Amino acid sequence: MKLIVAGAGGRMGRMLIKSIAETDGVTLAGAIDQKGSSNLGKDAGVLAGLPALGVPVLDDPLPLFARADGVIDFTAPAATVQYAALAAQARIVHVVGTTGLEDEDMSKLEAAARHAVIIQSGNMSLGVNLLAGLVKRVAATLGEEFDIEIVEMHHRMKVDAPSGTALLLGEAAAAGRNVALRETRVASRDGFTGPRKPGQIGFAALRGGTVVGEHSVIFAGASERIELAHRAEDRGIFARGALKAAQWGRGRKPGLYSMSDVLGLND
Repeated sequence: MKLIVAGAGGRMGRMLIKSIAETDGVTLAGAIDQKGSSNLGKDAGVLAGLPALGVPVLDDPLPLFARADGVIDFTAPAATVQYAALAAQARIVHVVGTTGLEDEDMSKLEAAARHAVIIQSGNMSLGVNLLAGLVKRVAATLGEEFDIEIVEMHHRMKVDAPSGTALLLGEAAAAGRNVALRETRVASRDGFTGPRKPGQIGFAALRGGTVVGEHSVIFAGASERIELAHRAEDRGIFARGALKAAQWGRGRKPGLYSMSDVLGLND
């Protein structure tokens, strides 16, 4: 399967290039970075700490999309919706690990998914998606007398909060309670907030150091507390999940899918 890596110069981009080189059944067909990047023209393999692969980093995605089977995209929302439109034109698989997507962005992905296989998730790891399934089940089992709080921590360079993974877990908790997250979410607390309202799903975001990603979902009741947690120790777990998603998506009907679909968790 011929794959393009978008955001090739970023942490995840370099990890994806390395993972593609180490994975049977996939090959690097192109590498993209933003206009003006100092990485343009460099060999993608060298950029990822590998021997040269003969694939230069370019800023024009159009000719690459025309001859690839899929694109893996951990970039930024504005870039992601543009890549989705191109993926729809080329009828290829688009794996989206970009976080910070708003409702408007998701609407554009849904439109592109009429012609492309788009697999979008706030986190591509197996463990996190299994955790989301557990969160949904626990939330469905426990009543509103258990308060739900989601705590996440990432490296100091992360630009969005809460993380896409935290929102994924929040959506799972809300689905378990059959409510909309947008109506129950409390993004932060500061000052005199008053007592906590029943049914709220709270979020706390911590930033510092080089933390890859840590997430905890706390169900706090009277005199007891249940905590479900996941700790990412290497970005390779996200890259491997994204490659699994791309291979799963090849040959599928156009549509907007999630990692739950890829892993069969919706069965």
